[in-house]
Amino acid sequence: MKKLSSIKLKHVSSSDYRFLYVLLKKRDPRANISHRKMPTYKQHRNFVKSKPYAKWYIIQYGNSKVGSIYLSKSDEIGIFLKKEMQGKHVGTIALNLLIAKNPRRRYLANVNPKNSKSIKFFKRNNFKLISYTYEFETDYKN
Repeated sequence: MKKLSSIKLKHVSSSDYRFLYVLLKKRDPRANISHRKMPTYKQHRNFVKSKPYAKWYIIQYGNSKVGSIYLSKSDEIGIFLKKEMQGKHVGTIALNLLIAKNPRRRYLANVNPKNSKSIKFFKRNNFKLISYTYEFETDYKN
């Protein structure tokens, strides 16, 4: 295994669309909080092009793309790593790099309560639970 010091954050660019889509496809849909069904590649590409986050990075380990991390316009952090990179401190280093590059008074992480790995990750990194959010949907159409 390479040195953990070879972990870098690179701003997302158009050359990352496919990587981000493949990464999204590998997420467990039951643990996802941001969308209910998998978007098409075209929808995904348009989403990335829209620059939805204040900062969005590819996590690189040496020359390999191993995940992504973002900071939303509301200072919420989202992170996802390839399965084989999880549990190896890569996420913690990426989180610390994101925080160092983007100083804020506080950071948030919205995590699906079913996503125990993510809950443990943020707790290990000194985040504390501040609320549970519930949703009620109707059939009303605008």
